[in-house]
Amino acid sequence: MFRNKLSCFLVFLIVFVILNNLLFLPVNILSWDVFGYYLYLPLKFIYHDLNMYDDSIITAIMEQYNNTGTLYQALKLPEGGYVLKYPMGLAVLYAPFFFAGHIIALCSQYSADGFSAPYQYSVFVGGILYSIAGLIVLAKLLKQYFNDKIVILVLLSIVFGTNYLLHITMYGQNAMSHNHLFLAYSLVILLSVRWHKSHKIRDLIFLALTCGISVLSRPSEFVMLIIPLFWGVFNMTTLKAKLKLLYQYKGQMLLFVVILILCGLPQLLYWKMTTGKFIFYSYGGNAGEGFEFFSPFITQVLFSFRKGWLVFTPLMAFSILGFWFLYKKNREIFVSLFLYFIVNVYIVSSWSCWWYAQSFSQRALIPSYPVMAIAFGGFLFWIFSKGKLVKGIVLTIIGLLILLNIFQSWQFHKGIIHADRMTKAYYCAVFGKTSAKPEYAELLLVNRAFEGMEHFDNEDDYIEKSLYETDVVLSEPQMSSPMFEIPYSEITQQDHAWILVTADVLSDPEFIPEQFRLIIHFSHNGYPYKHTVFSSEMLGIENGNRSKIRVAYLTPEVRKVSDHLSVYFEYTGPSEVRINNMVIKAFEMKQ
Repeated sequence: MFRNKLSCFLVFLIVFVILNNLLFLPVNILSWDVFGYYLYLPLKFIYHDLNMYDDSIITAIMEQYNNTGTLYQALKLPEGGYVLKYPMGLAVLYAPFFFAGHIIALCSQYSADGFSAPYQYSVFVGGILYSIAGLIVLAKLLKQYFNDKIVILVLLSIVFGTNYLLHITMYGQNAMSHNHLFLAYSLVILLSVRWHKSHKIRDLIFLALTCGISVLSRPSEFVMLIIPLFWGVFNMTTLKAKLKLLYQYKGQMLLFVVILILCGLPQLLYWKMTTGKFIFYSYGGNAGEGFEFFSPFITQVLFSFRKGWLVFTPLMAFSILGFWFLYKKNREIFVSLFLYFIVNVYIVSSWSCWWYAQSFSQRALIPSYPVMAIAFGGFLFWIFSKGKLVKGIVLTIIGLLILLNIFQSWQFHKGIIHADRMTKAYYCAVFGKTSAKPEYAELLLVNRAFEGMEHFDNEDDYIEKSLYETDVVLSEPQMSSPMFEIPYSEITQQDHAWILVTADVLSDPEFIPEQFRLIIHFSHNGYPYKHTVFSSEMLGIENGNRSKIRVAYLTPEVRKVSDHLSVYFEYTGPSEVRINNMVIKAFEMKQ
């Protein structure tokens, strides 16, 4: 398939990927987000309850296997049952390994419940195979344009010089979407090359299936259609020629569209079955998460010290430069790849959680690395045409950046580089360090708890600002206090603030604790997020007594600074409750 030197290097990479997966073997690969991607399979083929009407089954699974802290992977429906948050594309890709695990479980002493060891290890092995396939297809793709030396350098740089290795092999990351979509993009480009050369229907069918399953895995991957659509186009003449070609093969184009629709049909039918609608926004359960196409976070995604791609993966700057050399030397592929790159970065940057939770660098850009690999190859091709001095300097810089990435990946593994709280000050403090001093923790972004009561115990580091004071009596028909609302922009200009609510609550002997609560949340377009309900038990309220309450609430990562904070009390019992001296204060960090 390849010449000896390239083949040997590819074997080395494959062995390294396998060993790295085994070295960082996950405790339970079917956990957190992967748990949500995977749930379709056991719900359909083992429990026969895709609607999840009997959630006790999944609750028992979560308690036994500790897959996730909360069932955030599904949205509870008002009429009963749940709809799974994530689309089913990855479940389709897991399916062969799920069935293999199921057969092993049935033939052994393991529980055939969809989550025991045979299922976990089968999906884990599947992830390794998808990773290996991705590297092989990428190597074949690169061989279309570059010699062995450049192909080896590109593969070396992608695997060891970016966040690819960490998010493909460590902590069970091989079951996430990154390596599956990495393979998909390698296939999409390779099949685009082949179809435009031969126009064989076989290549088009595989191209359509790859695109369809990719979009079914992550709908934003519709952007990959730019690659085959604009392949070979770089001016008006080639655009007209491309339109003529598509018309000439209109039968194949119709087949392509039909395959795409068929790939998406199972998801539409699932939504119709669970929600009554063919199109359903399953992320709607969290209004704080979604796309902000009119105010993307491009600067933060590329250059921030929290997760900036070019800060933590600086080698990719050479890949971006490589687009210029593609433009100069190979315009037939430049437009489609560069247009994809621009649109993809825009889409990735438009997601409100632009730092993509706990991760190293920008994990959402890993699927685009086959595109970036070609651009990087273009850059190397130009470098090898220069004199020894220029070539030596640039290759030395590339080598140093690869070493930097390996070292920072190790720092991430050891917790020296934090998974989601990095700042410029902290990055500079730990740069090149093999340990982090305890006092460095003060340089990180605020620590956000995901559940339970929040504790605000460092008021001296903050500046106090009074927001609201009132007294109110709750009794029929007034069962809730006036809602206090204020936009985030009027609370603070910083990344967070603490909200402190204090009050004296006077209740009579007929007071029913279970029906009294304090509610605090933010709202985006009228829908709440970080919706926190403080019960009487949490507030420490006793029947017939005066109770002093003090509640701290850390503002979330607000989707927009115009989103409103809302604070109010509710009581639905028959007696009267007096709330005196209700005070709401904001605390913002001292500069």
